[in-house]
Amino acid sequence: MYKLVTIIPISNFSNSKTRLSPFLSEIERKELLKCMLKDIVSNIRSSVEEIIVISKDEEVLEYAQSLGLKCLNEREHENDYLNNSLLDSISYVKDNYSDANILMLPADIPLIKQRNIQYILENKNDFIISPSKGGGTNLLYINNEYNFKPQFGEFSFFKHVNEARRLVMNPNIYDSFYLSIDINTPQDLGELLLHGKNTYTFKYLNSLDIVVENNHGGERLNVYRKNE
Repeated sequence: MYKLVTIIPISNFSNSKTRLSPFLSEIERKELLKCMLKDIVSNIRSSVEEIIVISKDEEVLEYAQSLGLKCLNEREHENDYLNNSLLDSISYVKDNYSDANILMLPADIPLIKQRNIQYILENKNDFIISPSKGGGTNLLYINNEYNFKPQFGEFSFFKHVNEARRLVMNPNIYDSFYLSIDINTPQDLGELLLHGKNTYTFKYLNSLDIVVENNHGGERLNVYRKNE
């Protein structure tokens, strides 16, 4: 079985997840991000060779180090900051883990399971991708023999599949309900509260008295704070 190195890009803790700003304060959003990263790490650590966090934010890097993760400082780029930083990370992995393939994950998928990583390790594909609910990418695995260029951004799932086909890689589209849930809106918090009862993120949201109920109106879930 081959080795797997995971790359997780995190821009910063402050001013993140702004779509949750009417619902959570900046301090609460920061703690939410920390809990989600902790969930990801706790679920995949035993199955991967290394977890690398890349960021230019000192607070992010310090927290990642406290979790025992490898940290890379982002270099300055004139444009397409995220994808160019990921290319830097891929080059680092190729230079330092020549026998490992690469897994890229966002930092907001706390429902990821160890079995999701085992699926990747047990398949011989050169390219595996899991879509988010909105056409994004919530898991991207590539064989490091290919010069794959990340295409994160709007509707990145389709761009990544096209990039794989350009390189004559056979895309394996890995549909997973848990992987599809990235946390950006109160509705996403509701999904986490329903399906993530053993996570650090659930415990944190529960401590804030956030609850979820079935809703027969416009939104499928009614997510609110008890004290409001």
